Amino acid sequence: MKKKTEILDAAAINRALTRMSHEILEKNKGGENLVLIGIKTRGVPLAKNIQEKIKQIEDIEVPFGELDITMYRDDLEKKDHHEEPRINSVSIDMDITNKQVILIDDVLYTGRTVRAAMDAVMDVGRPAAIQLGALVDRGHRELPIRADYVGKNIPTSEQEIVVVQLSEKDQVDLVSIYEKNT
Repeated sequence: MKKKTEILDAAAINRALTRMSHEILEKNKGGENLVLIGIKTRGVPLAKNIQEKIKQIEDIEVPFGELDITMYRDDLEKKDHHEEPRINSVSIDMDITNKQVILIDDVLYTGRTVRAAMDAVMDVGRPAAIQLGALVDRGHRELPIRADYVGKNIPTSEQEIVVVQLSEKDQVDLVSIYEKNT
């Protein structure tokens, strides 16, 4: 893959997450009935960051959970046939019934990850509503899903890949576009 463009640096990511945190609080009239759920892998540190920002803004600790949607994906058969699918964790240790669940992911693309995440959440409980926050919305939806909170809309082509790097996983905060090798 060939790097084309850096879209967001650490400061821009921080500003986007701060704005998203304010929008979440505004839309939900505070943080009292919220639950943040990060979609693994990079949605988890993003959700933790939003949780910290909400604490700074409203002085409230919003419950937090992690979700690995591997077993809920509809494209498991496309993965390597020599490898058994791994059953990973759903770490939602609070009652989400009648809560406003905010799913957080790094990149919104086809919508399939979000659909799988919604299925996993519904297996845990019955929230009042599920909302979606994504650091990057790159378009190209295959399902009728849209984010309620977006850090940055980045129009892309199908020949491009959006790569999110976060200090918690990658030792740097950066969003870049790469060109696929053809």
